[in-house]
Amino acid sequence: MDLGLVGRVALVGAASRGLGLACARALVAEGASVVICARDPLRLEEAANELRTLAAKRNRSQGDARVETVALDVSAPDAATRLVSATRDRLGRLDILVNNAGGPPPGSFARVGDADWERAFQLTLMSVVRLSREALALLRASGQGRIINIVSTSVRQPIDDLILSNALRAAVVGMAKTLSREVGHAGVTVNNVLPGIILTDRQRELRGGQAAQRGVSFDQVIAEAGQSVPLGRLGQPEEVGALVAFLASARSAYITGASIQVDGGLVLGTL
Repeated sequence: MDLGLVGRVALVGAASRGLGLACARALVAEGASVVICARDPLRLEEAANELRTLAAKRNRSQGDARVETVALDVSAPDAATRLVSATRDRLGRLDILVNNAGGPPPGSFARVGDADWERAFQLTLMSVVRLSREALALLRASGQGRIINIVSTSVRQPIDDLILSNALRAAVVGMAKTLSREVGHAGVTVNNVLPGIILTDRQRELRGGQAAQRGVSFDQVIAEAGQSVPLGRLGQPEEVGALVAFLASARSAYITGASIQVDGGLVLGTL
C-alpha cells in the first residue's frame, strides 16, 4: 500500500532512539522528509545518519527525502518555537507532527513532590501543548495536517508506581480529543498512539537490570514479560512506527480524536 507520504514533511520528537526513532524510520521509508530532535547531539546525529542511509536507498527509486536535526529539550519553554521555525526554514513546510518525549520517572503518590509534578507537567503535557499550538498554522496550510501523540496504554489501564505518567498522559488524551474537534474543519487530524510493552533500548536496559538482580538470563526475563501479553511477546518499535506512518497518511483522513493501542491485547478493557 502506497501511503502517499512522498514530499511530506514530519517533525518527530525524542527521535534519537526508541519509539521516536522507529516513527522517523517508518516515515522516511515511505518517502517523507523528517526533522528529528533530542537532547543528546551525538546520539541524534547517529540516528540522523541511519535515517539518511535509509532515505538514500529510497531516493534511488522515488522521491527526495531529507533528514534534519535539532538538538534540544522539548520541555524547554522556547523549544516549540525553535523546532517549528527550524522545520519551516530548512524544509519549507510541516505536514506531520509526532509528539513524543521520554516518560516521567516512576513513583507512587506518596513519593513524588511538587517539583516532580512540575517537571513531569512540562515534559509530558506542556511539550505537546506548545508544539501543537506552534505547528498549527503550518499544519492548516498543509491541507492534510496530522498531529500524532505517542502516549501509553496507561491512559486506559493505569500502571502501578507511575502516578506522574498515568495522570499527565491522560491529560494529553483529553487535550487531543478536544483539539481534534476544533481543527477538523481545516483537515487537520489529531490522534494518540498507545504503546504497550515495547522492546526499546530503555526496556532492554530495565529488563537487563532485572535479569542481573535475579541471576537469570535476559532472554528468560523477556519471555516472562511476554507471558502477560495475549500475543505472547513484547512489541517491536517498528510496530508502533507502522501505525504512526498510517495515521500520518492520506489513508487515515477520516480518523481523528482516536486513541489506538499497540499492545498485543495487554489492556483488559473493551474500549
